[in-house]
Amino acid sequence: MNEHFINIKVDREERPDIDDIYQRVCQLATGTGGWPLSVFLTPNQKPFYVGTYFPKEGRQYNLPGFKTILQQLAVAYKSKKNEVEMASAEFMDALSQTARDVATLPAGEAAKADIERSILDEAAMGLLQMGDTIYGGFGQAPKFPNASNLLFLLRYYDISGINRFRDFVVFTADKMAQGGIHDQLGGGFARYSTDQKWLVPHFEKMLYDNALLAQLYAELFQITKDGQHLAVLRKTLDFVIREMTHPEGGFYSAQDADSEGEEGKFYLWTKKEIREILQDQQLAIDAFCERYGVTEGGNFEFKNILNVRSSVASIAQRYGRTPDEITRIIEDSSARLFAAREKRVRPGRDEKVLTSWNGLMISGFAKGYAVTGDARYLDAAKSAVRFIESRLVSSSEEGRLMRTFKDGQSKLNAYLDDYAFYVSGLLDLFAVDSRPEYLEKAARYTEFMVKHFWDDKEGNLFFTSDDHEQLIVRTKSFYDLAIPSGNSVAASNLLRLYHYTQNNGYLDKAIRIMKSGARPAAENPFGFGQLLIAIYLYVKKPVEVTVIGKGGSMSGWLKGQFLPDGITAFVSEEKDLPALQKYTFFQGRNAEKGETAFVCRNFTCSLPITTEKELARQLGRR
Repeated sequence: MNEHFINIKVDREERPDIDDIYQRVCQLATGTGGWPLSVFLTPNQKPFYVGTYFPKEGRQYNLPGFKTILQQLAVAYKSKKNEVEMASAEFMDALSQTARDVATLPAGEAAKADIERSILDEAAMGLLQMGDTIYGGFGQAPKFPNASNLLFLLRYYDISGINRFRDFVVFTADKMAQGGIHDQLGGGFARYSTDQKWLVPHFEKMLYDNALLAQLYAELFQITKDGQHLAVLRKTLDFVIREMTHPEGGFYSAQDADSEGEEGKFYLWTKKEIREILQDQQLAIDAFCERYGVTEGGNFEFKNILNVRSSVASIAQRYGRTPDEITRIIEDSSARLFAAREKRVRPGRDEKVLTSWNGLMISGFAKGYAVTGDARYLDAAKSAVRFIESRLVSSSEEGRLMRTFKDGQSKLNAYLDDYAFYVSGLLDLFAVDSRPEYLEKAARYTEFMVKHFWDDKEGNLFFTSDDHEQLIVRTKSFYDLAIPSGNSVAASNLLRLYHYTQNNGYLDKAIRIMKSGARPAAENPFGFGQLLIAIYLYVKKPVEVTVIGKGGSMSGWLKGQFLPDGITAFVSEEKDLPALQKYTFFQGRNAEKGETAFVCRNFTCSLPITTEKELARQLGRR
């Protein structure tokens, strides 16, 4: 490598622009992508050979050895320049065709696409048909949470009133929460399950998964009022506070799968270890092991991944105890095992702080605060905003964000995802704690995003800004997979900002983005969950709810409602109201005695509301 090549190692999370381009190249060349990714380039960044995993020696799985490939390419580059240039030209021609993203319609067709209810109907039915009715989720193995699709199905349940869409999401969320993909002791979710049943995870924990799943379980609790959904939400948020938070308030990117060189070692148990920690308290051992499927033989490499196998009620019946007694025994045993696990060698941690993923987590904490009322979660969201504002905002230009912070250094101009996800986090925080600065910042960063990322010809957003380092192509993406796309989240942001501000420019751009992907989203909904959420909000027409003042019960009641079409504000501090009244949403809003609420639909507003009963009636909840 050092003799024949200039070697550049890229962190794909710091440079998703580079990763996106060369993953497209790999898909064009091989039909698939993935990591690790090795791309061989000419000095002007143009690819001429690409592949994912290569064994060191050419014997495994009939793959050529990496050393052999290096030697052959070095010879070819020196002696067959014409062939290298031809291969590079073919890649560039194909790449140019895909740079705008195959998901989007041609500009003329996109302009004609209607955004209507039928898109949601077609997409929801398509997603439900893809669902795994035995274990929940989508597909077989490996199986990812796909939170955006599940969040969309909850919205389709809201607009349709058809229970099976809600029931499928509840079923999936319960299966995930019971599986090994969910850390039963410490909270948080692993990146994906290697099997169909959610049992054996790839033990790496990513911030973005836990951010999106926190939002999912918060919404499920609003719908079901099931304490298990609340418990999963709390454990997830507590995990992030405990293990993924920078001392100044930002959130780290990931926790490794390995410790002491073994994947999952930190999380696995033998029955013997459990006996020793629980000090041969037989009922505690039996109840815990029955609850979490612990056996002498194990379920993964002769050890046990904890996963819920038996209900508390069935264990209580077996041992002649009440469910409350068994619950206390299992909770006490779990606490003791967790304390013992904390003494093990911990997995490594990727301590990059990424603006985009922090934006998602701010949303997770804001929604967690809404349903729990736990001030720790609101404080976590606010601290992360302070961190970004102090560490990841450029001093060189108003509204410019940076991508990443680590070891005291911020670097790299932010990408579309950073702006879109952070603005979404600010708006979700504003929706539960309506301080003027959150809305002002959301508008400021959106204006910067539109100025530097907007493609007026196609009516959507590039992944990189117009002053970004020049690469071989400037790409776009609409696909909502493990992480939503910046275009999809931006569409929702623009709709929400329009309702707060009545700035028609926001609405026009949101509509153009949705038109760009509406038809592909209906036909292939699996990759467009977040865009479908934006389309839902547009089609349903939001209800605007403002609560001013404090001391009453309306705020707590409203935050506990599933209101996915709600554009909300809670102004608890009277001093904040004058600054907010420059926005159309707040004009004419003044508090009576105690709390006062206003409900508006289609530019028609209620009289001031002063009771929870009347607010519920206005929202059709009672």
